[in-house]
Amino acid sequence: MKKSINEEQVLDLNRIDFERAGTGRKAGYKFKIEFAEGRIANVISGSTLAMHLGQVILEDEAAQEIINHHNFEISLNTKFQLTIKNKPQPEAVEE
Repeated sequence: MKKSINEEQVLDLNRIDFERAGTGRKAGYKFKIEFAEGRIANVISGSTLAMHLGQVILEDEAAQEIINHHNFEISLNTKFQLTIKNKPQPEAVEE
């Protein structure tokens, strides 16, 4: 996540590892987790994998420090590519 502050990262995951773990589906998995203000900002209850990943990230002290200061989107596509993007916070409009 630290590297993703400056540029998007794409990590190719091994489909066979998912299949061996008994979690693979023919169509693969697809999810998106949005982190904002140190919390998960979207509904991920439809994906057990996303819920577990989100929980692990929230429980990790180093990751928590990063997501407290930056907004991220973590997504997995059907090709087992995990993408981590920094989503800059919109600048406050002065009145």
